[in-house]
This record gives sequence, structure tokens and C-alpha cells, in this order.
Amino acid sequence: MDIGTISLVLLLGLMVLLAIGMPLGMASAFMAVVVLVMKFEPMLLLQPWTFGDGTLTGRPGSGPLNILAQKIYGLLTDYVLISIPLFIFMAALLERSGIAKDMYSSLSIWLNRTRGGIAIVTSIMAVIMAAMSGIIGGEVVLLGLIALPQMLRLGYNQNLAIGTICASGCLGTMIPPSIVLIIYGLITETSIKALFTASFLPGFMLACFIITYIIIRTQMHPEDAPLPPPNPGEPQGAEKSALFTSFLAILVAAFSTFLFLRALFFELAGQNASNTGDPIAFGTADWLPIFGGAVAISLALIFFVFGRERTARGWNLGKGLVAPIVVIGVVMGSIYGGITGITEAAGMGAVAVLVIALFRGEASFDLVWDSLMRTLKSTGTIIWVTIGAATLAGAYTIAGGPTYVADLVVGADLPTMGIILVMMLILLFMGAFMDWVGIVLLIIPVFLPIVRRLPIEEIGMFGELNPRHVAIWFGVVFCMNMQVSFLSPPFGPAAFYLKSVAPPHISLVDIFKGFLPFIVVQLCALSVLLIYPPIVSILLP
Repeated sequence: MDIGTISLVLLLGLMVLLAIGMPLGMASAFMAVVVLVMKFEPMLLLQPWTFGDGTLTGRPGSGPLNILAQKIYGLLTDYVLISIPLFIFMAALLERSGIAKDMYSSLSIWLNRTRGGIAIVTSIMAVIMAAMSGIIGGEVVLLGLIALPQMLRLGYNQNLAIGTICASGCLGTMIPPSIVLIIYGLITETSIKALFTASFLPGFMLACFIITYIIIRTQMHPEDAPLPPPNPGEPQGAEKSALFTSFLAILVAAFSTFLFLRALFFELAGQNASNTGDPIAFGTADWLPIFGGAVAISLALIFFVFGRERTARGWNLGKGLVAPIVVIGVVMGSIYGGITGITEAAGMGAVAVLVIALFRGEASFDLVWDSLMRTLKSTGTIIWVTIGAATLAGAYTIAGGPTYVADLVVGADLPTMGIILVMMLILLFMGAFMDWVGIVLLIIPVFLPIVRRLPIEEIGMFGELNPRHVAIWFGVVFCMNMQVSFLSPPFGPAAFYLKSVAPPHISLVDIFKGFLPFIVVQLCALSVLLIYPPIVSILLP
């Protein structure tokens, strides 16, 4: 049977199965069988009694089935895949411990007298949570439990509060260590470390867009974010700035001391002299005076400018930020410091959160057990969808589907950016109805070969994308699309995450209504990636 007919049957069949409520993993696996039968043994559809006489059923385990089995086995035994349950476990521990609540309290102290400050605090907290674990659902639920009651109590506009929580809570899609980027890297065989590096600027750009929107809206409509009354004894004005600066001085002194000792160790141990590759990041002798100077300046500020008493008070007000900073340093520092890979960093992050919870007196059997159960459920869902979608993607690839679609699209009389915009519309449409795991496994293997065949000089409007970074750029663009899909009606998952913890008077319609301006903000960030693709290459070597 020709591949055009198979593609049409696949599209219609998948839509019907999803419409009647069949889980994506099962629907994908079923359609994979249909695709293989239509391509290699179509007589089986009309004459079932011929079972055992064709290419598929004559020698089970050989031919296309053997190729498919090897593909799925290779995917499921990839070492990096272990990082997913570890990151989920870390996020579950964070959600159930008091680390996030203390972080929110510390951030609120510094910004509660700013117009829209609580909403800005929520966005900053979401960025920190995203950089700690890369999980989306847990962030939205956590922010809904901590920030939503606070904003509603202070009289914040309900739509602003809802949109801020869900748009910010989905930043885990873009900001490393994003699980979406990990799956994309596994499927496309793209460097996950390079994907993390490339997504830094776009991810923080989107966070800045959200915060900028909050500031502009609350300045234009002050009634959307009333200022709370000052608390008795709370520092004000210049005193608050001095306390915050003294707290930063402590962090800089501690971090610079660590880096100084690290560089000194590498120098004394002779690792710099024996290193024949790239210099150790921040570990050569050239960095010793810089780190030493930073320590000296920080200590001078602490003891001679701010004083011990003020510094101690600043530490007490900001210490809720220390644990998240330590976790981020452990995870991202171990990756970019060349200490470990992605999987080991995820394990170290989970252990770091567990140790912090132990020191805080929050670690218990129930905490660990509940976190493990949530990890098991979430990982099981991802793995089963991965198996089903990878089976379908593999079957369609064996049948020649990606080549057929690529020839069809490239052969169409469309400019390069027109083809990319059509892909964006398809991704946005699919994202409103399908889970991101299914999209990355089903759509990306078809779209990425097309993007690689497009003229590189015609991608974007300003600047030229490095040919080596095409797959990386498309991965970041895909993640930005998925960021939009988490808020897109009718099945935007962020709405259902928030609804599970929102007050009864907030309906799903209210939640989706609050999303609309933030979807526009996300589309603006997506437009930047399309207009200026080299933004992903700025931090890449």
C-alpha cells in the first residue's frame, strides 16, 4: 500500500482513538501495528486466514519487527533516561518539604512593597523551581497552594493571579534541566548539554517577558495589584536595600570561597598541568586572584560597611533562598563544571534535597514514600507513552513516512519561513490536544529532517543560524511551542493542575480566561526565536 494512503489512515485513526478516550500510549501502539500491516502485509486486512504467510507474521521477530524492537530497546536502555525519575523525585521532595514555602517567604520580604510584587515573586520563584528540577505539573500545583491564596487575599486581580501562576509554573519546559529537552535530545540524538546551554537565554527571556508584562499591567491598572499594608517592624526603603545587599555579600563570599578552594585544589593537585584538553572551567590559576578579591571585598562589606548586626538580620530575612541556590548549584554546577553528566547531576540534586530536608527536620518515611509513589506514577505514564509513541514513530519511519512528508513539504511552493510557520501552527494545534511526550516522539522525527533540508540562510529574518545548531535551535523552538500548549484551551494541562488546588469559586473557564494575555506573551517570545535564530548560539561554543 502506498505511503500517502497509510499517512491518511494514520492521521484519521489516531484522531478517532484519542477522541474516544483511548490513552495515547495504547492508541499509538495500535496504530503502529496498523501501519506495519498496511505496508508489509496488507492482505492480512482482507484475508485474516493468511496469517503466518507474510513478511510480518511469517517470521516473527525478524525484518521490520526486529528493527522496531531494537529501536525501542535502545531508547529505553539509554542511560540519560534514568535522569527523568530522579528529577521527578527531586521535584516531589521539594513540593512536600518546606523549602519552597520558605523561599517564597524570603522573596516576598524583599518585593512586597513593590506594585505587583507578589506576582513578581511568584514568577521569580517559578524560575528558581524550574532551574532546580525541570518539572511542570508540580510547580503549578505548588504555586497554586502557596501564591494563589496570598494574591487573592491581598486583592489581586483573579485573572492576573491565575495567569501568573500557570505561565510562570510552566517555565520548567524551557529552563534547564528541562525534561522536555532531555526527551527531545534522546529522540533526535542531540547533545542534551548543548540543548540546556542553548535554552538558557530563551528561557530567561520568556521569564523576563512575563515579569515585564506584570509590571506594565500593574502600573497601568494599580487596582489589579493593591499594595499590602506594611508589617510592624518590617524594614523599609534604604534599610531594606542595605539588608538585601548584605545578604548578597554573604552569598558572594561563600560562593567565591568555594570556587577559590576548587581552583587551588586543581592547581596544587597538578590537574591543570596534566590537562591536555580544554582548560577546567573556573579552575585555573588565573582565577585565583579574582575569586580571592571577591572574597575580600565581600568580607569588607560585611564587617566594615554593613556591620555584623545588620548582616545577621539580612541573613535571617533571606536564608530561605539558600537551600534552592545550593540545589541549583549542585545540579547545574556539576553539569557545566565538567564534574558529572546529566544523570549523575539529577541523582546528586535528589540527594541534596533529601539532605537539606534532613537538616531542616522535615525528612520522614512518609515524605520519602509519598515522593517515591508520585515518581513511580509520573515515570510510568511517561514510559508507557514513550513506548507507544516510539513504536508508532518507528513503524512510520520504516514505512517511509518521514521521507514522504519531507518531499511533500519541501516540494510545495512555499518559502522557508512559510514552511516553518506551518510547522509552528501544527505544533500549536497538536499541543492543544496531545501530551508533549507524544508530540516529541511522533512529530519531531518527521519535522526535524525537513528543517535540516531547508536553506540555512533563509531560516529567520536577522542573523544566520550556525548549520551545526539547526537541531538545537528547533529543539528550543519546540519547547517554546510546548510552553504555549500547557496553557492552550481546551486541554491545557496547567489549567487542570491549578484547578485541583484552586478555591471552588474559580472555574476552568475563569482559569483559561486568565491565560489569554500570557499566551500572547509566550507567542512574542516564540516570535523572537523565529525572527532571530542565532539567539540559541550565543552561549554555545
